[in-house]
Amino acid sequence: MERTDRDDVDRGDGVGAPLEPVDWVDVPAGDLWRGTPADEVAEVARRYAATGVPEDWYRKEAPRTRVRVDAFRIARTLVTVGQWRPFARETGRPEPSGAPADHPVTGMGHDEAVAYCRWLGERTGEPGLRLPTETEWERAARGDDRREFPWGDEYRTGLANLVDLGLGTTTPVGAFPEGAGPFGVLDLAGNADEWTSTLYAPYPGAPAGVPETEDWAFDRHITRGGSFRHDRDLARCARRHGVYEADLAAVGVGFRPAAPAR
Repeated sequence: MERTDRDDVDRGDGVGAPLEPVDWVDVPAGDLWRGTPADEVAEVARRYAATGVPEDWYRKEAPRTRVRVDAFRIARTLVTVGQWRPFARETGRPEPSGAPADHPVTGMGHDEAVAYCRWLGERTGEPGLRLPTETEWERAARGDDRREFPWGDEYRTGLANLVDLGLGTTTPVGAFPEGAGPFGVLDLAGNADEWTSTLYAPYPGAPAGVPETEDWAFDRHITRGGSFRHDRDLARCARRHGVYEADLAAVGVGFRPAAPAR
């Protein structure tokens, strides 16, 4: 059950208002088959050739490694505009203009996402709230097997808000329940590209030619899942992404909190 401080007094400006509780998903400890085998990268690039993504971009997913991941919790849905608003009003941060309350909040930088998680933990009595690591995110999306997408191995239009859906903007969070991951986490593909706490670096044992840094990125933290403006290759569980443009709202960058297991 989630703790929400219902005794806070709303002053009329949203400061001190009761918070919408987080719908947590418990992800059990287990082994993650992280990444993509190096000898399959060329085939992955061919499979998604229509997206125009070069093979080099997939190579940083390699190698595939079996990684033990401790149990943790992750929010079922992305942080919404409505959930962001009390934080913004208490801390003087910006509120998205014109965005519906049940859509993911987008356009916030990594530091702001971290600050939100810290604030939410303080307000709810859970000081361990944070962004998920890249490995935790992939564990939530992939589960115990080696699936290509959160819902399985075959891509299907209509299971996520990506560019092929043609909407060109966000949707309410959780609007694609059939696209849920193996533990029931929603919107892991599409709607908003998601900040993680992990700074980009090649995986241990990465193929030759994988860059040590991505100096051209606007922010060096890994993002996952893709947004409404991205193609289906970014819906893949293994796909490592980042923020390469300064306009975070146009890119569609959002986030969800994670927390230690109870």
